[in-house]
Amino acid sequence: MYNFLKGIIVGIGGIAPGLSGSVLLVILGLYQKTITAIGTLFKNFKQNLKFLIPLVLGFGVGILIFSKVVDFLLANFEMYTRYAFLGLVIGTIPLFYKEVKKEGFDKKYYILMLIGAIVGFALFSFNKNLFPVITDPNLFQSVLLGVAVAGSSIVPGVDSAVILSSLGLYELYVGSIADLNFSVLIPAAFGLVIGVLVISFLMNILLKRFYTGTFSIIFGLFISIIPNVLNESCALGFNANSVISIIIMIIGFGVSYFLGDIKGNTAKIKALVKKIKRIEEPNK
Repeated sequence: MYNFLKGIIVGIGGIAPGLSGSVLLVILGLYQKTITAIGTLFKNFKQNLKFLIPLVLGFGVGILIFSKVVDFLLANFEMYTRYAFLGLVIGTIPLFYKEVKKEGFDKKYYILMLIGAIVGFALFSFNKNLFPVITDPNLFQSVLLGVAVAGSSIVPGVDSAVILSSLGLYELYVGSIADLNFSVLIPAAFGLVIGVLVISFLMNILLKRFYTGTFSIIFGLFISIIPNVLNESCALGFNANSVISIIIMIIGFGVSYFLGDIKGNTAKIKALVKKIKRIEEPNK
């Protein structure tokens, strides 16, 4: 049940600008377990399915429930919504950084973070179709679409829209889903499954052998996403909208930080409540 609820949170990250489901898996302490479960799916089939099914179901519920909510908020309250997402993203930074340092850390890893950030910024700055836009794909290109979606979904800090745009596949991706073009979607689904299994297997190896280095690069990629949460509609000024936006951002930060260690923070709150009660009892 707990993994199902976490899956819902991950689903929200999958549709929120600047966030990603894989980043939230890291923050919630489930990323490595998820990658291991997918990468070794057939090795411990029953155990892996027992872990993955509630997570995947929660992910689906999160997307279904909140996709329309997010669309409505962006359409009607874009500035407030984007600042809320910015707060949510910033709130994950200390928790993500803590995850990076979990298995030992050295100053040399800051270089890897910088490299990850530079690569991320370059992708965002020069993602205007490095390859020609594909409108009439062959079988290989349709399969590649699925593999690209899998890779950008599994690697934290990598934005699907940026990767697909760079490969000239974004318009194909959006159009095929909107038109239910099964001649593209079926081979893409095949590529998605293959991509998830292969990339999860590779990520599992990297995390086992080079945990800190891998997460340092991923952290840099994640940092490069942050400026793209806001757009031209989010300019601040000396007005009520700007004040409200900043307040919403701070609230978003608090919510994100709390959810990152929901068990530990809930326990701290309970302990604080008990302490207050013990202080108040002698005064009655």
